Amino acid sequence: MDFKLGEEHEMLRQSVRDFAEGELAPGVADRDENEYFDRSVFDKMGELGLTGIPFEEKYGGAGMDYLAYAIAVEELGRVDPSAADTLSAHVSLGAWPILAFGTEEQKSKYLIPLAEGTKLGAFGLTEAGAGSDAIAMTCKADLDGESYVLNGRKIFITNAGAADTYVVFARTGPKELRSKAFSAFIVEKGTPGFSFGKFEKKMGLRGTQNCDLVFEDCRIPKENLLGKEGEGFKISMQTLDGGRIGIAAQSVGIAQGAFELARDYAKQRVQFGKPISALQAIQFKLADMALEIKASRLLTYNAAWKKSQNMDFGIDAAMAKLKASETANKVANQAVQIHGGYGYTREYPVERIMRDAKITEIYEGTSEIQRVVISNSILR
Repeated sequence: MDFKLGEEHEMLRQSVRDFAEGELAPGVADRDENEYFDRSVFDKMGELGLTGIPFEEKYGGAGMDYLAYAIAVEELGRVDPSAADTLSAHVSLGAWPILAFGTEEQKSKYLIPLAEGTKLGAFGLTEAGAGSDAIAMTCKADLDGESYVLNGRKIFITNAGAADTYVVFARTGPKELRSKAFSAFIVEKGTPGFSFGKFEKKMGLRGTQNCDLVFEDCRIPKENLLGKEGEGFKISMQTLDGGRIGIAAQSVGIAQGAFELARDYAKQRVQFGKPISALQAIQFKLADMALEIKASRLLTYNAAWKKSQNMDFGIDAAMAKLKASETANKVANQAVQIHGGYGYTREYPVERIMRDAKITEIYEGTSEIQRVVISNSILR
């Protein structure tokens, strides 16, 4: 066992940190305040090679591993959680299923531009009546000659509206087939019958864009079926397993950013004639925050490493996502507490970070769902 990162991973960390602090930090507050998705942020991540970190070079990627990807998402989350969310949804959810289940023709047409960062990806699974219960989805795809005709609506889709390529799930069989009644499709922006609905007004991650996907007799070429018909549920669950590593890494970054702000504030905030960092009550808060972050980071890196080694990692990813997301919320909350009244104002970034942190306990599987996944494994 070796817990020391190699030179390549450390160089990547520093490169992404420099990018986040130099390019992203100046506009974070403005993008949050105005609920603005800046496509140029994604374009710059593409130029830096972040959009294809875990993919082979022949598919436009950087040829690195999933640990490198987790480090990059973490460093983005430390400064701009919205940018981390954009990248995580693009890589883990939009591009990875095409790598894992796509034909060589699909990889050439869709994966390469996604990995290179010239196209933005998204993932359409959630519906109004099908959140944690994915089998309840009603979006349908009926085969008609050489096309599938897609009808239905997806909600809360990250990168929606801005993304160019969507992996969308729809029912292709009768309800009695349950998990085998669904299939996955690659849908391009601009396809007739494919439009965008309500754009969400969110508590946090306001620098990302979320809206409905609307399909009204949308014809998708038969060759855009991803995997085989009836494999959609399997594809979605395997994709989410990997996606949880991205959310765990984002959560670690959020926690680290909040911790550093709280620590630095405690050193310079004077009360009772001395910095509040001299007070044991504050010292213990900071100690607990550092402890939780360390544990979350180790769980996240372990899951990422296992995925890179082609080992079973689903339970590790669930544990990492659960622990790291709850850590992000605890640390952000304590960071606001350490800032006192100032932490409750938008003048200080911990207010935004606390809002950004909440969604990590909800999307890509709620904390309750992670506990179901973990307990099922324990009791199996």
